[in-house]
Amino acid sequence: MCNQKGGVGKTTSTINLGAALAEYGRRVLLVDFDPQGALSVGLGIQPHELDQTVYNVIMERSVEIEGVVRKTRVENVDLLPSNIDLSAAEVQLVAEVGREHTLLRVLRPVMDQYDYVLVDCQPSLGLLTVNALTAADGVIIPLECEFFSLRGVALLIDTIEKVRERLNPKLDITGILATMFDPRTLHSKEVMARVVEAFGDTVFDTVINRTVRFPETTVAGEPITRWAPRSAGAAAYRQLAREVIAR
Repeated sequence: MCNQKGGVGKTTSTINLGAALAEYGRRVLLVDFDPQGALSVGLGIQPHELDQTVYNVIMERSVEIEGVVRKTRVENVDLLPSNIDLSAAEVQLVAEVGREHTLLRVLRPVMDQYDYVLVDCQPSLGLLTVNALTAADGVIIPLECEFFSLRGVALLIDTIEKVRERLNPKLDITGILATMFDPRTLHSKEVMARVVEAFGDTVFDTVINRTVRFPETTVAGEPITRWAPRSAGAAAYRQLAREVIAR
């Protein structure tokens, strides 16, 4: 999940897509790759209380990923947590050999245990995000239905293309996910029309509407598919999971 703009629904989408994929019988690993640790918080884990996180796995050779991955309250969904320590990794990795492949290297031992590994990136196009793109098969770009969001996507797609050329030839854009859509406003509809015009079939049919339910789920530390299983938000993420499986 990648977009250098903050507040577009990356973390919300990572948690809820992961939970929906698990409902369809898939084993899912969620990787919190943002020093803010919002993904960990959204699954009811307090990042500042963690002894070991993804930071220790990528920076300390002696730390095995199996010892850091945690079960979540959602069946078949595991979490590789993060906290503010990860912000130091960006600086420390600069001197490493093969620094862009660090995340791929640490995920490799557990890859075959999961059907899907979803990485929640931080809102920047720095070295951590490049690591995530180098490890990934595909990128889902959550895009807020707001005009300024469109401007940033060109920069992101440029970064994705550079990573594909230089580091990861199999990297693809899995899809663009319209988030925070407000069906009552003309603005949202206009932005949505432009996105479809620009990206065509890359845009998921599923659209995630704005709702008060999502902030509630963060406080509850549960995905919307468990917190409000019959809500429109839960239905939307189940539909997205079906699209992701189909692609």
